[in-house]
Amino acid sequence: MLKILLFNPRAANYKPRIPNSILQIAASIEGLHEYIIVDGNLESDPETVILNYFAKENIAVFACTVMPGPQLKQAIPISKKLKNLYPQLKIVWGGYFPSNQPGSVLRSGYVDVIVNGPGDKAFPALLRAFEEQKSFEGINNLIYLENDKIVKTKKDELYDLDALPALPYDTLNSFYPIKRYLGKTYLGKNTIAYHSSFGCPFTCSFCAVVPIYNARWKGKSAEGIYKDILYLKTKFGGDAIEFHDNNFFVSEKRVVEFARRIKNENMVWWGEARIDTMYKYKDESLALIREAGCKMIFFGAETGNDALLDKMQKGGTQTGEQILKFAERLKQFDIIPEYSFVLGTPAETDEEVEKQIDEDIAFIRQVKAINPNTEIIIYTYSPVPTEGSDMYNKVLASGFRFPEKLEDWISPEWENFDLRKNPLTPWLKPHMIDKIRNFETVLNAYYPTVSDLRVKSWQKNLLRRWGALRYHSRIYTFPYEIKVLHKLWKYRLPEIEGF
Repeated sequence: MLKILLFNPRAANYKPRIPNSILQIAASIEGLHEYIIVDGNLESDPETVILNYFAKENIAVFACTVMPGPQLKQAIPISKKLKNLYPQLKIVWGGYFPSNQPGSVLRSGYVDVIVNGPGDKAFPALLRAFEEQKSFEGINNLIYLENDKIVKTKKDELYDLDALPALPYDTLNSFYPIKRYLGKTYLGKNTIAYHSSFGCPFTCSFCAVVPIYNARWKGKSAEGIYKDILYLKTKFGGDAIEFHDNNFFVSEKRVVEFARRIKNENMVWWGEARIDTMYKYKDESLALIREAGCKMIFFGAETGNDALLDKMQKGGTQTGEQILKFAERLKQFDIIPEYSFVLGTPAETDEEVEKQIDEDIAFIRQVKAINPNTEIIIYTYSPVPTEGSDMYNKVLASGFRFPEKLEDWISPEWENFDLRKNPLTPWLKPHMIDKIRNFETVLNAYYPTVSDLRVKSWQKNLLRRWGALRYHSRIYTFPYEIKVLHKLWKYRLPEIEGF
């Protein structure tokens, strides 16, 4: 039996949420190995906490989940320090970042193995290999170095989530009271973070999920979701849910069944979806979903340009016209659509890039005119290493390259890159980024997000007055007066801080 330390690094300014990825791994080794959980979101100094555990315990494996961006700021220095202090320690990373950037991770010298995708079977098999000092041959869902060459083992088919072990909420509660994770949000006073599915059945060329799941999706049954949520409600007082699935609404049948089960529990909830998928939902399904507590749904609108949607591998089923019609349709059901747009995609010339930015800004204004309640989230395009994608090939042709050295990823520039806020992409010039950000600032003044609980009604009214003149006159440049108010009142950006 090995002793493992499972680490969840801090994620930006997000409020603490139940660390589902860590719990998924913990469930796979429950009763087989002893483990410790350290959550960087609930520790002021997680490095000291981890080092104290190592000083007292004979820990053989350090396992860390790593998303791109802020989590790297803790994952990199802590992993490096542990490897220097304990050379025999096995360090395993999982999550989107190492799966998409295995070269820089494995060649850092302090990460031994990457779990590529779900680790429910790979992680316990890997621990057996560590215990028995055997090779990783025959273990699926791994990436590792062998003779300085990157080896990617076969990917498993996605697992039946109802057949996997239950998440060990009670064990987590022994390390961190679960009530600390159920924070106050726009949705409720005690909001549950929950994953009900793996993957996504689509192949958008800019999405980090695609290289990991290869257009596969598997969801837990509506009954299984309901039982978990009811347990968290009854035992810990949860009253709202954020479904952090990559695509919660894939199956209308599953969502409708869940809505029927949950509608009498007085739970408010949110999830992510595709517009072209939910566009096909029956009116009675949308009405039931709202009746059951669904208040807001996040959609990747991306752009109103049909040709660009095709390049993003999102065309054919999603169109600009459909995006507008669906925003209008959701008004009758009192469901708030949260539309995200990706501005600044690569093109042949600077003029084409800027023209597309202008067209996207105009399209966002159309969405707001049709349904003013639509929440708008704006990202700048960040490349994802998707082999065979025309868009990624164009990115490489522009001269763009990801960092080769792992430590370079925690520089301020690359952290902002991962947040899709300040890209280091050669086709996006500084004045183009300014145009996007200035429009976003004015938009957020004239249409303040409903999900910010800190900004009072009078403050939102003042923002709207400041933003109205600029928005209606389309004068977005140098909106310093709005930026001062945003900074003074700590205006919350949903794409960075969540709810």
